[in-house]
Amino acid sequence: MAARIIAQLLVVGSGVLIRAVSQAYRQAIVNASKTGAAQEAMQNTVRRASKAITEQEARQILGVPENAAWEEISNKYDVLFERNAKQGSFYLQSKVHRAKEYLEGVYQNKGQGNSG
Repeated sequence: MAARIIAQLLVVGSGVLIRAVSQAYRQAIVNASKTGAAQEAMQNTVRRASKAITEQEARQILGVPENAAWEEISNKYDVLFERNAKQGSFYLQSKVHRAKEYLEGVYQNKGQGNSG
């Protein structure tokens, strides 16, 4: 009998708790909409995602001039990527990788423009 009462209290209590949490969440969304916090957070997210690397930044990261051949860029990438892999800077390693990806796109577009 006592187990049945405890089980019923747990069921009722959890239902009340779930309703309270959902109401609090809805109210938080309403408050954020009124203050503009939700829109500001979304704008900041979009701004961060749209920060693309430029060709000049990519060249500076890899240390290659504008007239560098793709082979030179690839060699610089290999050296810098491996160096940062061994010495543990994942941030720099990712910057090197993004720089190579960007320049790869630039060189592919130049190749397509010359062949047409």
